[in-house]
Amino acid sequence: MPDRPPAAATPLPGLSSREAAELLARDGPNQLPGSTPKSTAAIVREVLTEPMFLMLLAAGGIYLTLGDRGEALFLLGFVFVVIGITLVQERRTQRALESLRDLSAPRALVLRDGAEQHIAGRDVVCGDVLVLHEGDRIAADALLLDGQLEVDESLLTGESVPVAKLPDDASGQRLYASTVVTRGVGLARVCATAGRTAVGSIGADLAATEAPPSPLQQRSRRLVRALGALALVLATAQVLLGWWWNGRPLLDSLLSGIALAMALLPEEIPVILTVFLALGAWRIAQLKVLTRRITAVETLGAITVLAVDKTGTLTQNRMAVAELATPALHWRAEGAGELPEDFHRLVEFAMLATPGDPFDPMEKAIQQFGHDWLRGTEHMHDGREPVFEYALSGEILAMTRVYATSAPYRHLLATKGAPEAVADLCHLDEARRTAIRAQVEALAESGLRVLAVARGHWAGASGQALAWPPSQHDFDFEFLGLLALADPPRPEVPEALAQCRSAGVRVVMMTGDHPATARAIARQVGLSDRPEALTGDELQALDDTTLRERLRRVDLCARLKPAHKLRLVQLLRADGAVVAMTGDGVNDAPALKAADVGIAMGERGTDVAREAAALVLLKDSFAHIVAAIRQGRRIDDNVRKATRFVFAVHMPVVALALAPTLLHWPALLLPVHIVLLELLIDPACSIVFEAEPEAADIMRRPARPVDDSPFAPGALLLPMVQGLGIAAVLLAAQAWLQAQGWSVAQGRAVVLGALVPCVLLLILAHRDPAQPPWRRGPTPNPWLLPMAAAMGLLLAAVLILPGLRQLMGLAGAGLPTLAAVAAVLALCLAWLELLRLAARRRVRARPWR
Repeated sequence: MPDRPPAAATPLPGLSSREAAELLARDGPNQLPGSTPKSTAAIVREVLTEPMFLMLLAAGGIYLTLGDRGEALFLLGFVFVVIGITLVQERRTQRALESLRDLSAPRALVLRDGAEQHIAGRDVVCGDVLVLHEGDRIAADALLLDGQLEVDESLLTGESVPVAKLPDDASGQRLYASTVVTRGVGLARVCATAGRTAVGSIGADLAATEAPPSPLQQRSRRLVRALGALALVLATAQVLLGWWWNGRPLLDSLLSGIALAMALLPEEIPVILTVFLALGAWRIAQLKVLTRRITAVETLGAITVLAVDKTGTLTQNRMAVAELATPALHWRAEGAGELPEDFHRLVEFAMLATPGDPFDPMEKAIQQFGHDWLRGTEHMHDGREPVFEYALSGEILAMTRVYATSAPYRHLLATKGAPEAVADLCHLDEARRTAIRAQVEALAESGLRVLAVARGHWAGASGQALAWPPSQHDFDFEFLGLLALADPPRPEVPEALAQCRSAGVRVVMMTGDHPATARAIARQVGLSDRPEALTGDELQALDDTTLRERLRRVDLCARLKPAHKLRLVQLLRADGAVVAMTGDGVNDAPALKAADVGIAMGERGTDVAREAAALVLLKDSFAHIVAAIRQGRRIDDNVRKATRFVFAVHMPVVALALAPTLLHWPALLLPVHIVLLELLIDPACSIVFEAEPEAADIMRRPARPVDDSPFAPGALLLPMVQGLGIAAVLLAAQAWLQAQGWSVAQGRAVVLGALVPCVLLLILAHRDPAQPPWRRGPTPNPWLLPMAAAMGLLLAAVLILPGLRQLMGLAGAGLPTLAAVAAVLALCLAWLELLRLAARRRVRARPWR
């Protein structure tokens, strides 16, 4: 099957840009029914059904019943503040997700204004001529005009066997949107777009399908449900104790119970995950790495093995023919002024074995080399098309193109491929094979990619497809020689590999190249100091247990087929590794799906590989993968910091809401105070911690275990002890003040006046647990000073403004009150510092955070 669209009988210039613009305006974009951004009304409706909002309404109603209109209006007014904050967060997250969708939108290659153009899939219109290659996802329903294709239509039919498509076959001419070209190339004219396509009929179902929640989101939902149930039980107990045991009025007891429930509900946890993961994916996109599945952001911080291809990832993907070798001669391109006649036949058949307009960089290099050195000779055959082709396969790592000749029933064969495969096709004796292996080893040890070339003749009836032999082994070939192609390593790779080593991320090269080539490139970039390489043939002979043991000692895997990569990924994962893998071809899709994080090449990858992957490199460079891992670790760190802060800051609030009932004290914290604190806690979680810069040692510590949850009891123990210690200090201060004869309003002023700055102390304590709260990090957080200023202004307003002070039930902030607040803050700071020093050994023993 040809690798390029044959020239059509009638020129196909496609549409003009003006015609395409008019059709796009008339028919609309080529998009299936999709999920639209959440409307403002929907966001408001969600807020109105939140438990926190319902409790605010209940508290406001009770205040109105008691005649406290000021408190009621404050609480009900806070509803609008909550709606405003939620709208800002939702819009911020939505903008990040929309940016990702724009980047990940499918693209199409079309003929416009007589030239090939890559355009967004949404801009394809009826009448466009699509240029289709292997691995492309078809952008719209179309009619095949030229070429031969095999198409996977399982999305529509459920049948996994590819369907053959021919332009002169009425039943096989139709191509359908969203199906995948698995083989061949062709030209097709678009006849239907968007909802008018065959797949458009199921578009509504696709739009209604939501991505499943990530493991972290599932854990957080279970935690929030459990804490919600606990809040309901404790709040009910609080009401009953206050009413029956303390003899308080029922409405006052209800207010205390509502305050406790509000303090217990960690409503910030879902906000943290939604905002951090969405904005994290957007930040990763700025590093030229597109996140197709948000769940991959979680896993980036846990990657322990990075399985990468050599070509285009570790190397520059700028292939050039560097050396030629025949059984008797050797030629080097560097410094050469001419190509000796002895090598013309080798280059001629290398070109014949290569498509005239190739996509693969290696084949482009072969065609470019031939045009540079054979121009003007009889060895050039531009425009000559094969009548049949044997594609590269997992069984034979070589491809053969069959050409008709002037003699009837006689055909010319041109073959290129892996040297051992071509030598096998030529049926060479062992002495010749040994000599070729020595030549290949010598070339590959210089980091060159080596191909062998052969020619052959075959007599058969032209045009009878069924008469073609079933295998390339059925021909007789003559071995012509070797081509060695150079692809220099990317200059940034050694530094990126050094970062991986220091971060505990093992890099495994998985390539189809010769083992000596893999070793040479690995040596040049510093990938591994272990020279042993595992080949596909060796891998196939090993059982899973032996292969798993061997993989622990090998960093280079060569001469691999796609099925080998899939097996290696599965065994690495079975051995406990968290695997990220790169791939670009149709056959790489199973391995990309099997990896914890599949990474597709965006510049040279197929649509199928991109859709199977969780991440897509917008620039095919290993350094960008490492940068994404670094960013993933930063996001993971910040999720953990924010989660620890939430639990730490809720502990004193819960204690101050619950303890007065148990101690027969008047209530210290009421719903109005909880609302005030939520005004500080929510932005701290969704803004301050999300913007926290990466830690200095982020790539100098091992990856966290994949099952290490930020909600695990061990991770939350220290924050809860921090919060309980602050609560103990505040309650002790209240007890002492009561003993000194201070009023409830005076004591509440001291407690609230100290609790608000404690929120800031806890933010500082959780930014970097290794440093004292007062020490600034090397990279400042841009939101920290605005947050501190907002806290200061809010506290000053509450303590100074008479109306607001009365609303909060506080006494005036005189010098004794300020002195008491300062003393309590000093004790809280001392408590946090003592805990930090005591926990340093634990942090060192457990290097991830």
